[in-house]
Amino acid sequence: MKKTQRNQVVDNARYLREVRPIDPEEIHEYIEGQPHPAAVRQVLREQAADLGLIEREDGRFEPANDDPVSVAFDGVERLPEPIAHALEAQLVDRLGPGWPDGTSGDRLRAKIRDFKRRYLRGETVTYDEVTALGYAIYHLPSYFAATQYVLAELIEDELLGGHLRVLDVGAGVGGPALAVDDLLGAETLVDYHAVEPSAAADILSGMLDETGRNFHPTVHREPIEAVDFDGQFDLIVCANVFSELDDPTSVLTSLLDTLADDGTVCALAPADRNTAIGLRQIERAVEREAGANVYSPTVRLWPNAQPESTSWSFDRKPDLEVPAFQRRLDEGERSGDSYRATEDEDRAPGDDEFVNVDVQYAYSLLRTDGKRAIEFQPDRGRVAKMAETEKHVTDRIDYVAIKLSNDLSEDGNPLFLVGDGSELVDHFAVLTKESTLNRDLTDAAYGDLLQFENVLVLWNDDEGAYNLVVDGETIVDRFAL
Repeated sequence: MKKTQRNQVVDNARYLREVRPIDPEEIHEYIEGQPHPAAVRQVLREQAADLGLIEREDGRFEPANDDPVSVAFDGVERLPEPIAHALEAQLVDRLGPGWPDGTSGDRLRAKIRDFKRRYLRGETVTYDEVTALGYAIYHLPSYFAATQYVLAELIEDELLGGHLRVLDVGAGVGGPALAVDDLLGAETLVDYHAVEPSAAADILSGMLDETGRNFHPTVHREPIEAVDFDGQFDLIVCANVFSELDDPTSVLTSLLDTLADDGTVCALAPADRNTAIGLRQIERAVEREAGANVYSPTVRLWPNAQPESTSWSFDRKPDLEVPAFQRRLDEGERSGDSYRATEDEDRAPGDDEFVNVDVQYAYSLLRTDGKRAIEFQPDRGRVAKMAETEKHVTDRIDYVAIKLSNDLSEDGNPLFLVGDGSELVDHFAVLTKESTLNRDLTDAAYGDLLQFENVLVLWNDDEGAYNLVVDGETIVDRFAL
């Protein structure tokens, strides 16, 4: 279609969007040369994000609803079949129908072992095509699930609207993008911008073909520092990328300039100690240097306070069903003696070395408008401040704190990280005797606000932390906010 015709389609759409649903079958008659309605529909699809239009099932277009979205979310049991099939199709296209077996399977398994080792050592991972495919096999399901769990919190709090502009920094092979599309559904207009300079962008582009009719993706293949964005974003996602940046604090600080006044930054990191603690350090640096505020989960309950504790805090959700592509690679035929699991040990096919269905992640939701998930300020006359716990050792006192872990104990008494945003060292609630009066400690979800009454404060010299001993004399209540 000629430029003048395209401009006429856009002009008609701008007028009609305020009057009635836009029907390509109707407005093609008003366009010079009367192009086919299918050509008009294609122009409307290409311009839908700029025009703020969603495409209905009947092929007509109407303005997107700016009201907060509302979706049913009951957790993630599995990677959706269309996404799993799309990934398998890419594996077949690039490596052939026998991709899990022989040389191709060996290459994938070797790449997965290599990036796992490099990651644990804190080394840089270089993404060629096979590495990106291995990354998709091993990480896509869990990253997809983690993103949905965190975004569901924003949806529940009515912080995502029906017309959403999203920036995904370090988009990888598409876990966050696919999670957004699947969670929000076809009635939400998503103008999605991915930044991915590595070879993973090729896999990402293919996976984005599976998104819905109102998900409009743009892939930027330059480093984030080289991309110049026009306008503001309602949601900025930085998923599992900070550990790969030389100066993540500076990058995140610059991203705040592209965040809408009522927008949210969603930062995700793996649950391992180094990256999870690193996320908290970045969170605190951006809070100090750029004026961002923590929306969730490590809310600062006390005014002008900031924690200095280690804060290895992460959430854990139920395991996913094992995707067929992970099982196929795990059980694939090895090519002779070339298969080595580690430098000094052989592993048998089918031992789950290439199965990754754990959903464990650290996250930080940041804003610039001062809004917090928990709008609560403790009363200094009624509860102690964790920054001052040192003077309460061996005393029984009252606290309010946020639950910042699942049960961390392997054997013995249940153990939970808690914090009020002022703690100088870590505080752990230790349940030594459960009762109906303190059961909320175990029943509360990650991120819930708890009140502790008559809790015994002890110093744990081995861990360099405070233990809040919850026994039969302690009351723990979950706040209903």
